[in-house]
Amino acid sequence: MLNKLLFTRIDNSALVVFRVIFGFLIFMEAIGAIFTGWVKRALIDPKFTFNFIGLDFLQPLQGNGMYFYFAIMGVFGLLVMVGYKYRYSMSAFTIMWAGVYFMQKNSYNNHYYLLLLLCLIMILLPASRYFSVDARNPSFKRIWMPRWCSLIIILQVWIVYTYAAIAKLYPDWLDFSVVEMLMKSRAHYYLIGDILQQHSVHVFITYTGILFDLLIVPLLLIKRTRKWAFFASIFFHLFNSIVFQIGIFPYMSLAFSLFFFEPKTIRNLFLKKKELYTANEIVVPSYRKPLLILGGLYFTIQILLPLRHWVIKDNVLWTEEGHRLSWRMMLRGKSGVISFKLVNKTTGRTHYVNLKDYLSPKQRRIVATKPDVIWQFVQHLKREYQEKGEEISVYATSSKVSVNNSEWMSFVKPDVDLATVSWDYFKHADWIYPYNPKEKEEKRIKD
Repeated sequence: MLNKLLFTRIDNSALVVFRVIFGFLIFMEAIGAIFTGWVKRALIDPKFTFNFIGLDFLQPLQGNGMYFYFAIMGVFGLLVMVGYKYRYSMSAFTIMWAGVYFMQKNSYNNHYYLLLLLCLIMILLPASRYFSVDARNPSFKRIWMPRWCSLIIILQVWIVYTYAAIAKLYPDWLDFSVVEMLMKSRAHYYLIGDILQQHSVHVFITYTGILFDLLIVPLLLIKRTRKWAFFASIFFHLFNSIVFQIGIFPYMSLAFSLFFFEPKTIRNLFLKKKELYTANEIVVPSYRKPLLILGGLYFTIQILLPLRHWVIKDNVLWTEEGHRLSWRMMLRGKSGVISFKLVNKTTGRTHYVNLKDYLSPKQRRIVATKPDVIWQFVQHLKREYQEKGEEISVYATSSKVSVNNSEWMSFVKPDVDLATVSWDYFKHADWIYPYNPKEKEEKRIKD
């Protein structure tokens, strides 16, 4: 049964077309990052970046190096699109994208994480066997693929959407306050700005967001509902593209639909000259066991990793512990204030750090609300003074945070020397005050 499910050979039109679209989109992601100014704001202007903890060696190239870095990524995207030296090109883009992803958290986005996962998956898939430069070699050309090549994409997408739906099932989303907050910042939009402020629109977005994420994959899998689910997907993702301006993700999500339709439909729409494969042979490959082990391990991690915040003390919306890599998308807004008191153990002097001397405006915003970034900044200060032969203590004072426009609450305990504490990805940092939004709860009950 498992062999039939995974190793039945099916027509590869969906994967071939997806490779072309995927290559074009990652090209646009790389080049767009240059021309929209993202590379400058996130990687060139800051004096240093907040990398993922443990990867301190990952820092941007000096000068204009990151422009060349992204231009080279764009070239690899084009090579993926045309299918030239596909696995090498896809691997090179993946390594470079992983570097960008892990070297900075200023612009953290779940979609960047999804792109990294898709790149890793695409390396494994035989996506250049047809309609590619590589396929000019007749011995390399194929019109079929094992069914697992399609199922792995579908399962990955299903996990993403399911966790995105579950994460929305919390009071601030269900009482429309999160959507209202998100739409307020878009009131200036031409034509639709005023419409987005309507309560009825907030209600629609709130429940549509949950239902779409929860049901879209099952509805695409069912032949009777597939067409209508696809039309709903077009509306949903174009809306997200226009309103939230989240880059290539809406179009990537639409491209996933290729794997849900019948191969004949995809062939007739995009590859009319291609022969349709219909033999449906079951051929068990020599890599069966490694594939099952690797796939089982990968998807076990994908299923368990988003659940880790349940075993970490306190509310993930407050502590951010377990937030990343968990498909918690556009769920909350946070604002904060913070100052750092530095006590020089060598000279005995005490002074407050001027954040403008170290951080870009965006970095100053995230350092006030994200504990791991607070900790990293303190370690940066500690290293700076150690290089001068001085030891320091660092305390976060006047630290307050507001979640979803709630009352301001104390965030970091001011009597803890943050220069002496360690960071653990899977444990709660006890120097964070507990989340206790009594005022907001009382207001919600009254309303």
